[in-house]
Amino acid sequence: MDRKQLLLFTLFFTALLFTSCEENTQPVTDNLDEVIGQMIMVGFRGYDITADNPIVNDLVNNKICGVILFDYDVTLQKFERNVQSPEQLQKLISKVKQYSAIKPLIAIDMEGGRVNRLKTNYGFPATVSAQYLGNINNLDTTKFYAGRIAGTLNEMGINLNLAPVVDVNVNPDNPVIGKIERSFSPDPNMVIKHAAEYIKAHHDYNILTSLKHFPGHGSSTSDSHYGFIDVTDTWQDIELQPYSGLLNQGVVDLVMTAHIFNAKFDSVYPATLSYNTITKVLRDSLKFRGVVISDDMQMKAITDNFGLETAIEKSIQAGVDIILFANNLVYDPDIVNKTKTIILQLVADGKISRDRLMESYNRIKELKLSLLK
Repeated sequence: MDRKQLLLFTLFFTALLFTSCEENTQPVTDNLDEVIGQMIMVGFRGYDITADNPIVNDLVNNKICGVILFDYDVTLQKFERNVQSPEQLQKLISKVKQYSAIKPLIAIDMEGGRVNRLKTNYGFPATVSAQYLGNINNLDTTKFYAGRIAGTLNEMGINLNLAPVVDVNVNPDNPVIGKIERSFSPDPNMVIKHAAEYIKAHHDYNILTSLKHFPGHGSSTSDSHYGFIDVTDTWQDIELQPYSGLLNQGVVDLVMTAHIFNAKFDSVYPATLSYNTITKVLRDSLKFRGVVISDDMQMKAITDNFGLETAIEKSIQAGVDIILFANNLVYDPDIVNKTKTIILQLVADGKISRDRLMESYNRIKELKLSLLK
């Protein structure tokens, strides 16, 4: 082959290579949009949804991971949100599923007791608190009440319960955990025992569950809904035991992060934004390979101390898979579009890699596939 032939061959091969790259990058670009959408869960308003509701665009075009349901609208200070009656809720969830481009997670906080979105005055069965179950300390009783909740969720079409709370009741006067009976016990072994029963009862009805609030909210003296919480001096090692114990049993679907600050893990960021906490402790030390979901990113512990872009960037870098915007403490119908725009820019700037996003996407995809088993 002479020099001229070699040059022509080189030009042809280079053109072929770039053409091939262009053909391969287009699906990646399209897929990236879906990948990002699957990392977002959002709350919305309405007993019913029609095409003009912003959530429809999020489900159809933004391909979000799923939605979270509430009965009380904090911003409006009214019990007018998503839940009115069993019949109404079934129809609403059916519409959410019909509009969704990808099978959605339909999430709710149904711990029982005070944190209970499906109340008796709407026509749903009565529930009891985790503390009530821990005090009785009868696993058949825990199984009964957890099964009642799970059966109700299954009937409604809900597939993810953001429960159980596995915070150890270190501080019984804790205004957001102990004082409102959300913890099973001050004994981590009791927490493990009852949480496992609670989870298994949900799995019997094909309902996913999420442990919360990692790495432990039980010792706090205030509520991260309303501001910065530092548990450095009150947090105890026993607060990790429920996570390790339940992971050893192989029953954990998701883990929800806490917005608490604990300098024992990270001297700069709260848990939700902390690589040291989520990746080094939860993933590396405790060997959790499943989906990590943030607590509501619109809580003041985050919004009062970090901008939206920083919060999104740090949470993804830390290892969060699903970024949750309850859209309740603050209502922003455009929050999904804002979040996707920010993440796309972070990728363009090289601050977050496509590989990192694909890690979350694959975990979420595997989680959803488990619902079909």
